[in-house]
Amino acid sequence: MVKDLTEAEVIVEAQRTSLVDILRKRVSYDGLEGLYNITVRKRVLFILGLLVLTTIASLIALGIGSVDIPVTDTLKVIGHQLFPSFISGPEKEWYSTIILNSRLPRILMALITGISLAISGVIMQGLLRNPLVSPFTLGVSSAASFGAAMTIVYAPMIFGSFYYESMMILGQDITVRNLLLILFSFIFGLASVILVILISGRGDASRSTVILAGVVISYLFQAGISFAKYISNDEALREITLWLMGGMWGVTWSSVVVLIPIVAIGFILMEKLAVDINILSSGDDVVSSLGVNVNRLRIRGLTLSALVTSACLAFTGIIGFIGLMAPHICRIFIGNDTRYLMPAAALMGALILLISDTVGRVIIRPSQLPVGVIMYIIGGIFFMWLITRKNWRNMA
Repeated sequence: MVKDLTEAEVIVEAQRTSLVDILRKRVSYDGLEGLYNITVRKRVLFILGLLVLTTIASLIALGIGSVDIPVTDTLKVIGHQLFPSFISGPEKEWYSTIILNSRLPRILMALITGISLAISGVIMQGLLRNPLVSPFTLGVSSAASFGAAMTIVYAPMIFGSFYYESMMILGQDITVRNLLLILFSFIFGLASVILVILISGRGDASRSTVILAGVVISYLFQAGISFAKYISNDEALREITLWLMGGMWGVTWSSVVVLIPIVAIGFILMEKLAVDINILSSGDDVVSSLGVNVNRLRIRGLTLSALVTSACLAFTGIIGFIGLMAPHICRIFIGNDTRYLMPAAALMGALILLISDTVGRVIIRPSQLPVGVIMYIIGGIFFMWLITRKNWRNMA
């Protein structure tokens, strides 16, 4: 008489059968290699799909606003600027003025800022092994904003007329003011990261400890921003208030020219850390045993994150949640491999911020709604969804 197998015995038998199949080479190396290639192909197609969507969204954003411009004329403006000998300009010449002098630098700034915030989120989450950290939740945004606010208030008094001097770079006037905004935003943004790590005690501290440390740092710098607003004159107060809302309306070609090399170099250096960050998910001991200096890795990654984040926020003001949303959305589709997650999150962040800024331009036109307000609404809803998920603790 055959004895009925219990549930535990069935599981053991299944595992034994699977092991036998492997030993009999029923699962070949070629099969595993094929599965890996399919996964890589899926990730590459996802990245290319995001690139196409971002390009389409950019062309649409160029054509809509307080004055709508037909798609054909938008393409003519871009084509004539790139190939003046082969492509004629639009029927109305002022279309070129609107697109080239107003909308194009604004769209490029949205793309650059979205990329910088998203890749910073990927790096911070990987280095601290915490799915809820980002430049916003870690207090980097508030700290960078404090540095920029103090520059607006005190720099004219300290540097005098030199504050308004400019230099010619790539055909654009780069002012000392813009360089000082980036410098002091970076200094205080990096200081916030250092303070969070010191408060939380170590790089692998619990998720709640790191987030609470970020909240504390954010409150401290918000107090500093309030003090800067209190002691500023009317003109500086207005500038700080509008700037803190987060927006692209003050963007010029000079600011875009400054930021492109910073973000491009930062992205390349961050991508070089991708393999070590992947290994870091196994624990500090494993990484150390492979010859990687964990502390140096964290310092390099967090410093680069603070730099690219602070540089962009110095011109746009506080824009939250991009660094939290973009990596998590991409992980749903392509997983945790930082090598592919970085470019995917960069494009996703650029797409989210571009769409949000475009909505802000048209929702109450001819007036504009600050993109920071829109991101607070979208990001707040996303953050609540994220922390209420049952399996969020298992996310890398």
